[in-house]
Amino acid sequence: MAVPTSDQRKRRPFLLSLSLFLLVSALLALAFLFLDPSAQSLSVLSSRLTAPTTTLAPPAAPGERNPTPIPAPGDTPPPAVVAGGAEAGESADATEKAEETASRPDDTAAAVNADAAAGEGGGSSESPRLDADKGAAATEGVADDDGGGGGDEPAAKVRWETCRPGRGVSAADYIPCLDNMRAIKALRSRRHMEHRERHCPVAPRPRCLVRVPSGYRSPVPWPRSRDMIWYNNVPHPKLVEYKKDQNWVTKSGDYLVFPGGGTQFKTGVTRYIQFIEQIMPTIQWGTHTKTVLDVGCGVASFGGYLLDRNVITMSFAPKDEHEAQIQFALERGIPAFLAVIGTQKLPFPDEAFDVVHCARCRVENHCWSLTEFSGLEDITFGLQPLSTVKKKEIKMTGMQWLNLPNQSVGEQWYAPLDTCISSSIEKSSWPLPWPERLNARYLNVPDDSSSTDEKFDVDTKYWKHAISEIYYNDFPVNWSSTRNVMDMNAGYGGFAAALVDKPLWVMNVVPVGQPDTLPVIFNRGLIGVYHDWCESFNTYPRTYDLLHMSYLLGSLTNRCDIMEVAAEIDRILRPDRWFVLRDTTAMIKKMRPVLKSLHYETVVVKQQFLVAKKGFWRPGK
Repeated sequence: MAVPTSDQRKRRPFLLSLSLFLLVSALLALAFLFLDPSAQSLSVLSSRLTAPTTTLAPPAAPGERNPTPIPAPGDTPPPAVVAGGAEAGESADATEKAEETASRPDDTAAAVNADAAAGEGGGSSESPRLDADKGAAATEGVADDDGGGGGDEPAAKVRWETCRPGRGVSAADYIPCLDNMRAIKALRSRRHMEHRERHCPVAPRPRCLVRVPSGYRSPVPWPRSRDMIWYNNVPHPKLVEYKKDQNWVTKSGDYLVFPGGGTQFKTGVTRYIQFIEQIMPTIQWGTHTKTVLDVGCGVASFGGYLLDRNVITMSFAPKDEHEAQIQFALERGIPAFLAVIGTQKLPFPDEAFDVVHCARCRVENHCWSLTEFSGLEDITFGLQPLSTVKKKEIKMTGMQWLNLPNQSVGEQWYAPLDTCISSSIEKSSWPLPWPERLNARYLNVPDDSSSTDEKFDVDTKYWKHAISEIYYNDFPVNWSSTRNVMDMNAGYGGFAAALVDKPLWVMNVVPVGQPDTLPVIFNRGLIGVYHDWCESFNTYPRTYDLLHMSYLLGSLTNRCDIMEVAAEIDRILRPDRWFVLRDTTAMIKKMRPVLKSLHYETVVVKQQFLVAKKGFWRPGK
């Protein structure tokens, strides 16, 4: 056995002392971290472990100004965004190549339903990995007020795909029920515009995501958007060339500019509107006349300029060779939707509009009710205050919303055109002047009773309170940048009526299977349509700033898959905008994981409102 040298014996106490010092230091550090309740390190550590990865923007005050700068022709545009949040420098070819590699959602419906059920019943599953690009919204950890709805539901395991509609259809502008080329090619006749009507895909319905055009950016804010929009948001130059002599739309740098011209607006649409009022003084824009139907609207400049007169216009035109005219209108912030007068009724109730306007809209004369125009026929066909219609002057084989017996929503949906008119047209009376008509209690609806009056009053009172006290104050929604709004289950229109003082408009939708309250909505001076939400809506992608659904999801998912509903919501909602679901906790827990799989930011407010914000994420990015 070796005997330690004198040097080794001298170093041994030093090593023992050093070891003891290090041990004591380590113990003190652990005690500082875990035993000292006043130490800030505990709160710092806790906050780092539980901090959300992202949060929704704070709610904007009702009077807050839009932080987005208002552009003018020649301005330097802000950085553009392509699908998936990529910078504008990325080419469209690279974007489309990435989409071609996107995975398909084959055989995933069962997995989605299982995940939704797990969220509803408290189960758990591992959420898919979120992409690290700018468009991916990491939603885990976003706080909910009142603890409502819970924030722990994982994203549903969905492998979303990008829509590939086929040859002849723009992948960025896909409308499933209007771009079903297989059904259109199989039609026996196109004589009555059947090919422009709805031909929805049969089950399985589309559950894909429409890509975002390269260079897409947040729309120009209202009211500047009435006159100009970003070209890259609706990159369709055909109409610029096709209508260059009629002053509909021109291209100026990064913008499409709308000078207020048109086929009949030789001296401008403002002068045209003034001329109508001069020759028909009883029209009284904004008081006597509140709702207008503009048939064959072009880019909807007529409806856009009537907004200055406090008139709300439902503009419509078919998806035809006048490329993207309705998409232009919606991008401008003007109410519009796609439709055609063919073999089916338009999705409106009887006696809906105060005025019908048709300026060389290429509709056959026998499809309209006619009256004397006092010289107006020289400039336009079909401007008509409905109260002046006389039975002996009517010629009609088509449009039957004037004064037929009220029907259920189901009977109005896909209903064929009739060849008869009602004999009770003399009984029609003009509504009260605006704004008195907004809250008038006269209800010419099928269930015209005291109970209906009570429901109307309760609905009006509720939405007035909810909008002012909750939606404006507690929602992470920037109302100053919200222009196009859709109420997907409008009821009596109370939601829209409560928003009437904001610079926005609401498309009120009365769904199939719900009470037919659309006549009430039009009586109030608001606009809306019938629709079945198990099918796609007649609008282009990315055309609404806010979608609002109130207590509809339960009945809806009894007939169609929740993934199909989510895909349609995503299709028509603009990037960086909001979807609001008012429903039961169970329905919120069912919908939230699906929205998370789309990389939406989500938050639950007061246990009954799910507010979700869409990002720029697309599959394969």
